[in-house]
Amino acid sequence: QVQLVESGGGLVQAGGSLRLSCVASGRTFSTYLMGWFRQAPGKEREFVAGISWSGGNTDYADSVKGRFTISRDNAKNTVYLQMNSLKPEDTAVYFCAAQGMYGNMRNQDSYDYWGQGTQVTVSS
Repeated sequence: QVQLVESGGGLVQAGGSLRLSCVASGRTFSTYLMGWFRQAPGKEREFVAGISWSGGNTDYADSVKGRFTISRDNAKNTVYLQMNSLKPEDTAVYFCAAQGMYGNMRNQDSYDYWGQGTQVTVSS
């Protein structure tokens, strides 16, 4: 069993930055593919970014490419999402998720474990 706890959300003005963190329990974090998803009010949850178990491969939604960066520190059991140039449309609850070593980063159904989410609000 893996537990995921997100932090770092908050209220920021458009153009600002936030860094989200997700700490995982357990000793097998380095074997998990990790992803960030978000859900805005009235919308379905959507893929934001994913990173392979080694950190060597990453993927981003088109809407955040060039603005967001996903990274991980396996020694700290932590995955990060650096969000720059934030826009009001980035407002959502952000979730981190974990799945087995080899999987589909973009497919929510591939993920086995989910955090509770952290709210990000971007004001115009």
